[in-house]
Amino acid sequence: MSDLQKPSSSNGAPLQGERSPEEIEAAQAADAHDAATGLQDELASLKAKNADLADQYLRAQAEVQNARRRADDEVSKARKFAIESFAESMVPVIDSLEAGLAAKEATAQQIREGTEATLRQLKSALERNKVIEIAPAPGTRFDPHQHQAISAVPGTNQEPNTIVGVLQKGYLIADRVLRPALVSVSAPN
Repeated sequence: MSDLQKPSSSNGAPLQGERSPEEIEAAQAADAHDAATGLQDELASLKAKNADLADQYLRAQAEVQNARRRADDEVSKARKFAIESFAESMVPVIDSLEAGLAAKEATAQQIREGTEATLRQLKSALERNKVIEIAPAPGTRFDPHQHQAISAVPGTNQEPNTIVGVLQKGYLIADRVLRPALVSVSAPN
């Protein structure tokens, strides 16, 4: 249809409700512009969110690295100074031994008393540092986690696998066997 054939009002304008091709094209352009603007706004928002998440990630990574470094430093210091407490408790024992050796005119009784006092001091220092004796009493059930059987004694009146005697004390350090007690056990009848 040509412009002459299109229905129009008496003044030549398109009929009401109908739009001209220019108006339709302008509306489509406006809609496309609005959609493009919306997409640009959404893209800008997503870029900002992405930058924020990247920043949070970098900060979290840095915090993890700092925590790991601090933990490594603490472990290194703990290893380096773990023995410090033990060494501090041993120094008085050394002093006592040196004082005993310095005594030139000591009697056998005095040497014995000094040795016993030094032994008590040593045992006390070990206990403060969680080193505990394993010295099972006769009749105690044999525990392979803390005892090492050296011999089996036949003909005892005890139940089989009970301790008859201790040949050498053992030691625990914080519930871990440092050295098992060497024991003799009753043999099965």
